[in-house]
Amino acid sequence: MQRKAKYRINVTRREMLYVGDTPDHTLMLTEMEGEAIEYEAGVAGKFLNRRSVGYHDRTKGAGPMVGYACTSFEGGSVYSRYEGQRDEATKLTSGTWTAYQGTGKLANIKGKGTFTVKPGDRHDVFILEMVGEYEL
Repeated sequence: MQRKAKYRINVTRREMLYVGDTPDHTLMLTEMEGEAIEYEAGVAGKFLNRRSVGYHDRTKGAGPMVGYACTSFEGGSVYSRYEGQRDEATKLTSGTWTAYQGTGKLANIKGKGTFTVKPGDRHDVFILEMVGEYEL
């Protein structure tokens, strides 16, 4: 089944270290909490929350990132792994995600898809749009 969702994600914690090999090369660990902006309830019911942790390797604002997310619903949770690339010129991060574990009504979930992250209305807020295929 194909699903789409849109979330507002807020950075709740960020640790950044400068590598020092070139100007503006940083490693960053982030924790983010999210709320649904556009979401249609599925088999697991109402959306409750979304939490993710990610690792970013950036030079002058561009570079790869990887991380994990847990999205919780009334009837269960889904855990996914994501990886992407941020383009400094467009300020967009795009990539892929794969569901690797679920609980409750989502215990047997399998899924994968794509995502795009764009800046929100503040420096610590972003808009996440996801599209993917799921099966239970």
